[in-house]
Amino acid sequence: MSTEATLTVDDDGVALITLDGTERLNTFSRVTARSLSAALRTCDADDGIRAVVITGAGTAFCGGADLSSGSSAFAEPDVEFSASPVQPPSWQVDKLVIAAVNGHAIGIGLTLALQCDLRLVAEDAKLAIPQVRRGMIGDAQSHYTLRRLAGTAVAADMLLTGRTIRGAEAVARGLANQALAADDVLPAALAVARDVALNVSPAALALSKRLLWSALPAEQVEHEETRAHRLLIGHPDAVEGPAAWRERRTPRWSYQVSDLTADLGQ
Repeated sequence: MSTEATLTVDDDGVALITLDGTERLNTFSRVTARSLSAALRTCDADDGIRAVVITGAGTAFCGGADLSSGSSAFAEPDVEFSASPVQPPSWQVDKLVIAAVNGHAIGIGLTLALQCDLRLVAEDAKLAIPQVRRGMIGDAQSHYTLRRLAGTAVAADMLLTGRTIRGAEAVARGLANQALAADDVLPAALAVARDVALNVSPAALALSKRLLWSALPAEQVEHEETRAHRLLIGHPDAVEGPAAWRERRTPRWSYQVSDLTADLGQ
C-alpha cells in the first residue's frame, strides 16, 4: 500500500496532515506526492484553516522514497520530472506549517520537513539525507532550506556526507526547534498550532511568513515591511488585537489571507 497524505481539520482551524503508510514506514511515492500536494493546496486556500501540522502515522515520520519500483517515486508517467514533487512547498503556504517529526525522517522525509516553518522532533529519531550514498543528491530544495536554517557548514555535513544524526543533535545544529520524547511530539506540535490558530492574525502571519522565506535584500525587506504595516494598520484588526489583549480574551480577527490578494494588487 502506498503512503497517502490524509487531511483533517478541527473546530479551531488546525489542520493535521498525516503521512499514512505504516506498513512501509510512510515511504514517499507518487501517490504521496499527489495527496500531500492536494492537502497543502487545500490548507493554503481555505481561510478557515489557520495552522497546519504534518506528521507520520505509527512510529516513523517518513522513511524516504519508496524504492520498491525503481526510481519512479518522484515522477508521474508523461509528466516532466522534478526533484521537488510536492507543490506548493510548505514554505509557500500562507499558514504556519509545523513538522511533527515523530520518528525517523530519511531522505525526502527530512527534506520535506525542512520546508516547514517549525520542526519538533523525536529525541531518538534518525534523520538523514543519504542520497549521495545512493548515487543521487538531496531533493525538495534542501540545498536552499538547509543553508537558510543552519548555514553552509551544517548543510555541507548533511548533504555531502549523507550521515545520520538524531533528533537531539538536529536541535543543537539548528535543524529543529525542539526535541521531545516521541509520544510528546505530535501533542506539542498541535498545542503550538492551536495557540497560533486562536491568537495570531492570519493576515499578519501570512505577510510575515512571505518576508521570512524571501530572498530579498535588507533594503527591499524594509520596503515590504512598510507596505505590510500600512495594510495592517488601516484594518479594524489593528484595533481588535490590542483590545483583545487588554481584555484578556481571544481576538476575533476579520482580515483573512484571501483578502491580501486584492489588497496587494496581486
